[in-house]
Amino acid sequence: MRLHLARCLFVLGFVLAAANTGAFAQDTQLFATIDIPGGTSTVALDINDAGDIVGSYIAAGRTRGYLLDKNGQLYWIDFPGAVFTRAAGINARRDIVGTYRLATDPTNVRHGFLLSEGQFTTIDPPGAVFTNPLGINEWGDIVGRFCFTAPCRTEGTIVHGFLLSDGEFTTIDVPGANGTNAWKINARGDIVGGYTDADGKRQVFLLGGRGFIAVDVPGVVENANENGGINSQRDIVGGYCDTAPCTGASRDAHGFLLSRGLLTTIDFPGAILTEAFGINERGDIVGVFEDAAGLRGFLLRRGR
Repeated sequence: MRLHLARCLFVLGFVLAAANTGAFAQDTQLFATIDIPGGTSTVALDINDAGDIVGSYIAAGRTRGYLLDKNGQLYWIDFPGAVFTRAAGINARRDIVGTYRLATDPTNVRHGFLLSEGQFTTIDPPGAVFTNPLGINEWGDIVGRFCFTAPCRTEGTIVHGFLLSDGEFTTIDVPGANGTNAWKINARGDIVGGYTDADGKRQVFLLGGRGFIAVDVPGVVENANENGGINSQRDIVGGYCDTAPCTGASRDAHGFLLSRGLLTTIDFPGAILTEAFGINERGDIVGVFEDAAGLRGFLLRRGR
């Protein structure tokens, strides 16, 4: 199944706001707002080393994926026959992963996809009714989350992480956890994600050669465990809240960067909430913030 991406020119007239906080104080950093023309609720979910960004937005009540390349060209990503498409991860080869729902599917059913060289491939672990790939590395390894029952992420539903490598699925479950989300995978094979522990608290994990490691995000009451990112330097981005529980409905959410044990809070100037979802090798970060205009994507250029 092939798709020719619809294309239009996206003018890089970002709304820029200078900021200097925390560990970025010695860097030049610049926030850029990402608003897709004609759309609402824009979210930026990942960025590759070239600066290509993927995410989703809503237009006329329909969720569509997008690729915003480093030159400002905007490509719409719609899985054939889908009424919902979200692009969530991208690698250096511009392979893109995400999730979709067909018009014939029940509302709570989602399938994963890989878009490579114009070809869509469906990604569903055996028995899954909800699949959400979130990250892909340079080797084509894919990570995400899935559920055997729908709706996913509701009380009593167990969410599992997964790794798809060389055509084989491996389930990722943090020992003792009530739910596990695998967010992103770097070129070294390190996987970062979130989990809910036995006490119901949302935490961050790193899965590498030494197995599972609980990531201590210093001074944080609770982490948002839906999405985040990692690069090959093991810089980790995500979100946290000042109060628990930290959910999508929280209005005290902040983005964070955890680099070499140092935590830096990421707050878009004037935003109600901010969350960070992707980071590349240069340290450029993408995510979402909310202000009076609604949900909007952002790019944070660190300039290192």
